[in-house]
Amino acid sequence: MELRRRLVRVAVSRPGVLLAVYPGATRQRLAVEAELARRGWPCASGPAEADLLVIVGVREGEGKGEGGESDWVAGLWQGIPAPKARVWVTDPEQAADALDSGLADLVHGEPEHEDDHAHEAHDAHHEHHEHHEHHEHQRKGDDPAPHSDHDGHDTHGGHHGHTGHDMGLVEGLPMADRADDRDGLRLDVLHVPLGPVLADWPAGLILRLALQGDIVQEVTVEPVATPPSPHPPFWNEPWLRTAGGEHVSRGDAARRLCAAHLDSLGRFFAVAGWDDMAARTRHARDRALAGAAAAELTSLVSPLIRRAQRSRTLRWLTTGLGTLPAEQARQRGVTGPALVADGDAYSRMLVWLDAVGRSAADCDVTEALDPAEVVGPRGRLDTPVPPSKAMLDSLPQLLEGTEFAYARIIVASLDPDLDELTHVPAPWTVHSHG
Repeated sequence: MELRRRLVRVAVSRPGVLLAVYPGATRQRLAVEAELARRGWPCASGPAEADLLVIVGVREGEGKGEGGESDWVAGLWQGIPAPKARVWVTDPEQAADALDSGLADLVHGEPEHEDDHAHEAHDAHHEHHEHHEHHEHQRKGDDPAPHSDHDGHDTHGGHHGHTGHDMGLVEGLPMADRADDRDGLRLDVLHVPLGPVLADWPAGLILRLALQGDIVQEVTVEPVATPPSPHPPFWNEPWLRTAGGEHVSRGDAARRLCAAHLDSLGRFFAVAGWDDMAARTRHARDRALAGAAAAELTSLVSPLIRRAQRSRTLRWLTTGLGTLPAEQARQRGVTGPALVADGDAYSRMLVWLDAVGRSAADCDVTEALDPAEVVGPRGRLDTPVPPSKAMLDSLPQLLEGTEFAYARIIVASLDPDLDELTHVPAPWTVHSHG
């Protein structure tokens, strides 16, 4: 029955797409997402729901599978039931052609027998089945769907399945250790990885969590190993180019800032369960990147800002999560919106919304950007530590002691950009030499 449903979905040209994005491939990801939105193709939340695996960006180095991809991508491919296809997108201009090619492979390919693939997809199916049903029944109105513990527990990351540190496996399921919890009781410790491939998740980020009950006890941040890239992070380009002596208008910088925050807000709304709002926000992001005039952008973002600010459900859901006081942010080297917010996930969202409104209105300004103005979407680019590295270093403090169900909202409210960790020369040295 499941195989029949998948074949029907492919036959009507709406395959479920799973994105596997390498750090450093933001430009390509945006092109793929815009093309998927244009076609109306759904994004899969995990391998069990996917028909087409789209690998975005290329990582050179060791640890690659037979198809040339890294081991974690090879693991994703193994978890997708037949019929299936995969394509690579290394250039934004290739997005449409790559999706056409993938669809053709699905339509004309020879599907495996369903029983042959049942064993390898069994664990992934259990991991994502209920999550998919939950999102199928989410609200379409002005507020996000109420969050629940269930939302968090089926967001384990792609290739990692259920594996973790220092625990055995029984038919793919984790065996818990024992440890004292915060109340001195002896409780099971479950090691749960998140990432690197999750819907609405920072590309290349892996979090390894130790859970007791529903409480996060320990967090280890483990970015995907990626070789240095000579290309500047996409979201930071205007400010780095200016620091390098190029002429960049304030309008171009405002446009990039507006799109960057809309991209972050799209993930934030999606993780909070507000899919309709996430889709509208991403449409505004794509229009900003396509060069829409300030008047059009303002007309697009103004109602989004009002809806988000007036949503009582969103405020109730995100208030008090991941509180980062300004003083602690400074001590950890955090700058940008996370420092300005001086508070929780909801406060950080409000800072993004304010910046989106102001930057949308400035998109047509032609005067030159000040070379001394080196504050990108995530923070200052002239410091010894990239803005996103400081946010990653702060994640354990923000996540430990919180409920697992809310971990993804906290991550989305910071939205670290791991592209900043791959850039050579580092952005802060560019400004110091300017």
